[in-house]
Amino acid sequence: QVQLAESGGGLVQAGGSLRLSCAASGSTFGIYSMGWHRQAPGKEREFVARFIWTGELAYYGDSVKGRFTISGDNAKNMVFLQMNSLKPEDTAIYYCAVYQSGPPVWGQGTQVTVSS
Repeated sequence: QVQLAESGGGLVQAGGSLRLSCAASGSTFGIYSMGWHRQAPGKEREFVARFIWTGELAYYGDSVKGRFTISGDNAKNMVFLQMNSLKPEDTAIYYCAVYQSGPPVWGQGTQVTVSS
């Protein structure tokens, strides 16, 4: 079983920046991708970004393109999300996900709150 530890959430003013980190441990063999989703109160979980180790490919949701940057450290099974130009609508719980052979495994989430 793989475990995920997320960190870096917090409260920031609009226009500010935060950097989220996620570290996978335990049964990490076969991890080929890690990423982030988010869920705001009363809304469905939304895709944010995903990083694929092979080719170091990065994919983003439309609402964060140009503002967020995902990166990864394959050797450490870590993924990072640099969030710039934050907006109040970015307020949500951000969940890390790891992709192996089955459905993604989710972390507990970290709260990001952007004040106007």
